[in-house]
Amino acid sequence: MDRKLIFLDIDGTLTEPGKNVPPPSAAEAVRRAREKGHKVVLCSGRNYGMLVPVLQFGFDGLAASAGGYIEYKGQVIYDCPMTPKQQARVLDVFKESGIYRTIGGRKRSYTDEGFKEFLAEHAQSKGNSELLRWRIQIENELDIRPMSEYDGEPIYGMAFMSRGAERLKRPMEVLQDEFDFCIQDEDSCGIVNGELSSKAFDKGGAVRRLCEFLGISKEDTIAFGDSMNDLEMLQAAGTGVCMANGSPSLLKIAGMVCPPVTEDGIYKAFEKLKLL
Repeated sequence: MDRKLIFLDIDGTLTEPGKNVPPPSAAEAVRRAREKGHKVVLCSGRNYGMLVPVLQFGFDGLAASAGGYIEYKGQVIYDCPMTPKQQARVLDVFKESGIYRTIGGRKRSYTDEGFKEFLAEHAQSKGNSELLRWRIQIENELDIRPMSEYDGEPIYGMAFMSRGAERLKRPMEVLQDEFDFCIQDEDSCGIVNGELSSKAFDKGGAVRRLCEFLGISKEDTIAFGDSMNDLEMLQAAGTGVCMANGSPSLLKIAGMVCPPVTEDGIYKAFEKLKLL
């Protein structure tokens, strides 16, 4: 049997959004797959600090910050935070444009004051899964600090939320030379959210870097995701799997669709792919 290298997004894929504990069936699937000799790696937009609580369930490696920081069995494979000049440009133009920012350093994340109130105000916006995701993360399990505590540590990426697309025009114009904007499906109330990442890396790059490091071919890789920041990862892998609860746009390009995380999707997909 060919050994596979498996990449798992966390929020909305391995766990419910904002949670640190996967369903028992998903944890069992990971354990059994590794016992069979397959390698399982977390590949998430979360920074390293946010990944730590999930690592207890047993993984061979991780790609944090959407591929900006990669480890395999404790060895650092790739580390690419923003330069100080890039950080200043990013933080300033988003603040000037009145867009809420959540930035991720290596171990901690920070969010603009007033962001929680903004999310609570729009909590009934059912069309925007990211609203619910960030509301849960900020209020519950993920230790996201207020921006006033940010001390200038290197950052790898940023999630943002804007009242309408118009406010994003200036940041996109100013930053398009060095950064990519991953915009999620627009909300019915006109709220636009997404992620900013360096052109130097993405989740697809993380797949390719780990394949090169381990000497594994693309054909022997499988990637699981649910949102548009998983697009490059699913495209880079030999088999791309989207959760049924995923973004409509991602569902269209996935090679395979499995049940939602709340319906034992990971276990059922591992079983169908003969990984167990």
